[in-house]
Amino acid sequence: MKNRIFWVVAIVCLVIDQLTKYWVVQNFELTESLPLLPGIFQLTYVTNTGAAFSLFQGVGWLRWLSLAVSIGLMAFAWFGSVLKSFEQLGLGLILGGALGNGIDRFFNTCIVDGQVLTCVVDFLHFSLIEFPVFNFADVFINLGIICLLIASWKEQSPTSDRRSPGSEHTKRDRK
Repeated sequence: MKNRIFWVVAIVCLVIDQLTKYWVVQNFELTESLPLLPGIFQLTYVTNTGAAFSLFQGVGWLRWLSLAVSIGLMAFAWFGSVLKSFEQLGLGLILGGALGNGIDRFFNTCIVDGQVLTCVVDFLHFSLIEFPVFNFADVFINLGIICLLIASWKEQSPTSDRRSPGSEHTKRDRK
C-alpha cells in the first residue's frame, strides 16, 4: 500500500479522538470538570459549534470544509506520489483530526439559544492560561502542521553556499 504511514497514522488518530470523545460524553455532564492538575489542567466537557478557538460559531459550512479537506488529503495520498515519511506523518495527523472533528460536525447536535446546531465535543482544558477547551483532533491537526513545517524546513538547503548546477564559472570561463 502506498503511503502506509499516512493511512495508519490517520486511522490511529481518528480512533483515539472518537474513543476519548465517547468516554467524555458517557462519563461527564455538560460543563462538568475533572481537575487532573488543579489550577493548571483539567478535563472539562463542552461543545463547540465553531472551529479552532471557537471561531466561526454556528456556521454550517465547517462540516463541508472538514469533508473537503479529508477527501482532498485521501486523494492526494492515494493518487499522488509516494511521500517522505515525515510528510506522511504530518498529513496523516491532519487527516485523523479532520475526520474526527468532521464526524462530530455531521453527527453531533447541540441546542444553542433554541437553535439545533452541529457541534464538536471538546474536553482538554488548560485553565492556567485560560486557553480555549479543545480535543485530540485539534492536537493532531496542530502536530500535523508542525510536522509539515519541519519537513519543508528540512528540505530547504542554504542557497548562499550552493550554486545551481551549470552556474559554476571560473575566472577563466568568464574571459
